[in-house]
Amino acid sequence: MATVIMHAVVSVDGFIADDNDEVGPLFDWYFNGDTPIVEAEGEEQHGPFRIGRRSVDYVRSLWDGIGATVQGRHLFDLTNGWDARPPAGDHLVVVSHRPKPDGWHPEADVPFFDDVAEAIQEAKRRAGDRIVAVCAGEVGGQALALGLVDEVAMDVVPVVFGSGKRYFGPVDSQHLLQDPSVVIQGDRVLHLRYPVSR
Repeated sequence: MATVIMHAVVSVDGFIADDNDEVGPLFDWYFNGDTPIVEAEGEEQHGPFRIGRRSVDYVRSLWDGIGATVQGRHLFDLTNGWDARPPAGDHLVVVSHRPKPDGWHPEADVPFFDDVAEAIQEAKRRAGDRIVAVCAGEVGGQALALGLVDEVAMDVVPVVFGSGKRYFGPVDSQHLLQDPSVVIQGDRVLHLRYPVSR
């Protein structure tokens, strides 16, 4: 059965983008090393990503394990749904109260759901026994609040935004996480993964 992991790169004060949806230096670590995230077979799609050696085993393992990604409509609009080819995994599922844009990649099998729980259920079906990556932010926070997230993964970058788009989105109640199962110091990034207490 799939493991549901909420994930994003985040500032030390808990933001995944600033107020204008700019990520500033949050993604710099994806380009500050000499090691590709994926082996030669996938380098065309992920060509520019070159990370530090201390990060590569963890990031490769995470990306290789992803079977499906769940993103919200806001991120879909910002990224054009990654042109139906998510950075990791084979499947993309979108949470949106609006339908798929007319003419958007008609060949792509990318379902849209207006319910977070239904979207994650479909992503789990598609992922099989692999990981369902839920993008942090509004959708990730809703999934956490509904008890649908198994682990919280953060790539923490040493920058303070002060305000912006929150990693946990609309979460307004307490959620207990266990001690981190992953703590890896990379180059300008700290990789953390926390199992969610049930």
